[in-house]
Amino acid sequence: MLDEIIPSKTRRKILSLFLNNVHEAYHLRRIGREVSEEINAVKRELDILEKAKLLKKEKRLNKSIYVVNKKHIYFDELLKLQAKHSKIAQELRKNATLLGKVNFAAMSLKLQTKDAISESEVYMVFVGTVVAAEIQKIVQSVQNDYPFDLNYTIMPKDEFEYRKRKNDPFIWKFLKEPKVMIVGDEAEFMA
Repeated sequence: MLDEIIPSKTRRKILSLFLNNVHEAYHLRRIGREVSEEINAVKRELDILEKAKLLKKEKRLNKSIYVVNKKHIYFDELLKLQAKHSKIAQELRKNATLLGKVNFAAMSLKLQTKDAISESEVYMVFVGTVVAAEIQKIVQSVQNDYPFDLNYTIMPKDEFEYRKRKNDPFIWKFLKEPKVMIVGDEAEFMA
């Protein structure tokens, strides 16, 4: 789907690299290696992304270092788009029929930015009559892509609604955090 929105394959790869590693800084040759594209094509796309102010360029020891501009007006939207296109989100959608009746599946953007959370928090919330073993299989299949355990919770819809009504701190902490919906409508999830 991103092919239609961003027609340049090299630009998609570069954006994906930076949005999957928002805390990293890269020099030109490393970007070329990471995205497996010609240096000239990479340089051309970096210039376009820098001109659009999506990337910032700094000079360090005779090298141009690029970092993602987290203050860009579209940074949050691009991050959400990348999260919806992430490996775990794709696996969840691909295996939707095996997961049971999932009313909502929400993913914290901290998972996309690879930010650590406390032990009492979760990266994902699944609501509905969900097959826990299938969720666990999917989570285990992508676990190696993350430097921390992928904490998640599964609960029936009535329990989720009850805990929201009772202002359960666990649920409300997740609801207040930036998130992306993999399954379901965010307005209904929050209501």
